[in-house]
Amino acid sequence: MQKKTLVLGTVIKSNEYASLAIKMLIDNGHKVVAVGRVADSVEGVKIVTETPHFEVIDTVTLYLHPMSQVNYYNYIISLKPKRVIFNPGTENSEFQALLKENNIDVEIACTLVLLSTNQY
Repeated sequence: MQKKTLVLGTVIKSNEYASLAIKMLIDNGHKVVAVGRVADSVEGVKIVTETPHFEVIDTVTLYLHPMSQVNYYNYIISLKPKRVIFNPGTENSEFQALLKENNIDVEIACTLVLLSTNQY
């Protein structure tokens, strides 16, 4: 089943975890949209710097430091994703509580590992 994932905090270096996640998501048949600091593309996915309203987001996977996440709290909640994945180094108890209050599942995990072990 194809799930649409928003990769938030993307960078254009091919060895960065967010870029690797985009590639693995695509390789596993998932639709991907991306928001980052620099407009560019990774694996054919356009990285936008604004915060557009994407339709039917299943998962948001975070690659942003917790202090940088604050600017995206309302945006992510407004997308009404099924879940938000906090990749290593992005854990944020304040945001996790807000997500839970809005009936959004929180997962503390590594997107790359989830994909590699068929747990995504």
